Amino acid sequence: MTVFPVTALRSVELGTPDLASSADFYTRVWGLQVVAEAGGKVFLAATGNDFHVLELKQSHRSELRKITFRVGSAEELAALFERTVASGCTVLREPGPADAPSSGERFVIREPQGSVLEFVHGDRRKAGSAVANRPERLAHVNINTADIESLAAFYRDVLGFQLTDRSKLMAFLRCNDDHHAVVLAEARANGLNHVAFLMPDLESVMRGSGRVVDYGHPIGWGVGRHGPGDNVFVYFIDPQGVVVEYTAEVLQVDETYRFRGPDEWVWPPGRTDHWGIAPPKSDACKKAQISIGFSGV
Repeated sequence: MTVFPVTALRSVELGTPDLASSADFYTRVWGLQVVAEAGGKVFLAATGNDFHVLELKQSHRSELRKITFRVGSAEELAALFERTVASGCTVLREPGPADAPSSGERFVIREPQGSVLEFVHGDRRKAGSAVANRPERLAHVNINTADIESLAAFYRDVLGFQLTDRSKLMAFLRCNDDHHAVVLAEARANGLNHVAFLMPDLESVMRGSGRVVDYGHPIGWGVGRHGPGDNVFVYFIDPQGVVVEYTAEVLQVDETYRFRGPDEWVWPPGRTDHWGIAPPKSDACKKAQISIGFSGV
């Protein structure tokens, strides 16, 4: 059994030029709940046991400010800090008490390609459960990278993730039984591609998507079923230009899973997923997926 130092993708922090509009979308439309406001940030929870899965902060532009991962032990947190420093990461916050309402011990670094990563242990949890038609937790974060092999090596060799599959343009990495928690996408510039939220089931993906459409936000891509990960997907663009995904039925894997490379992850002409019924991705969605940068870069 593989033991991962990082045990879960916990949350992301987004900068937004209109904090009120973003908070309204993620609560009233997307299905999250405000659980705290502190330090100029709004903290939003899904229905699962993470205290929060999304942080929103006023910014001059839409940007990915931080990705937060949960670490399995205090010893792993200390060892991970040493490895990230040794690999050339910039230390933004030394190991110490977290300043978020979720508490715990944490450190924050900027990896060589520019994204800010936070690692926490002992953070506050809540009693949670799956609720129909609402996000339960984060599923994955998809990062654009101009050097996919280098960034994949960083996640694998420094952070301890495992590469599960590699398509022509993407690398899929896991830190638990989910097929992937991080996806890296080849792109001309580094930045955020999208953030995926796990729904309880396919029915919730469909009904949740209907709610988002009812509020005037068209589907950017989907509904479909991905290849690597075998998960159901539907993509939207939030009011500030960030691509977000509802997903469900993420493939669960273990050491017996067979890695497949680009030669095996191919589709017949005109098809981009298992089902083959999703319309082509909208031009607006394609543009948004390469438009969100990292904070401070």
